[in-house]
Amino acid sequence: MLHTLSDALIRFGPVGVFFLAVLDSCGVPMPAAMDLLLMFVAYKSPDRAYFTAAMATIGSLGGNLTLFFAARHGVRRFFKAPAPGKPGKFRAWFDRYGLVTVFIPTLVPILPLPLKVFVVSAGVMRTPVAQFVGVIVVARVIRYFGEAYLATRLGLGAQEYLRRNAWTLAAVAVGLALAMGLLLRLAERRRSAARATDTPGTPA
Repeated sequence: MLHTLSDALIRFGPVGVFFLAVLDSCGVPMPAAMDLLLMFVAYKSPDRAYFTAAMATIGSLGGNLTLFFAARHGVRRFFKAPAPGKPGKFRAWFDRYGLVTVFIPTLVPILPLPLKVFVVSAGVMRTPVAQFVGVIVVARVIRYFGEAYLATRLGLGAQEYLRRNAWTLAAVAVGLALAMGLLLRLAERRRSAARATDTPGTPA
């Protein structure tokens, strides 16, 4: 049924990519990879390549937000509970690295990284929605618009190009994620300092 559904959505071009992105980001297993579909549509219709990338980005954001809010509002019975002793460790780890763990798998197209686990974790641990949205949008824009560009330039060879450069792309993603994490920490420190200054009774 999923195979028939994906084939039907492919025929709709960018709109089909949008719905596939929603389903894929919600955690529905799709028989065809999202990135391959996007590049295929961009290759077949170069004039709509970036529109297709935009639709994929919006669809992915919608799907990830659905998963994020499902976890945030207590829909946890669908997910396997961690073993005793692990929640504290994982929470401390996630609090330390935060949205960096969401950014890397959202950005890297080739390496099979478990994005859904980190999206659920972000929801359960009540990550600020604005920060979550910002991370997803930035990563997906870089990924999907980059793939659309490659498809218009390299055609069907875009997939092989990404496979050959998978580790280089992963290294770039890690570097960007670390820079993003540093910026988020600096912003949080500034907000904390501003709140402390504005609190009544704070010594001058």
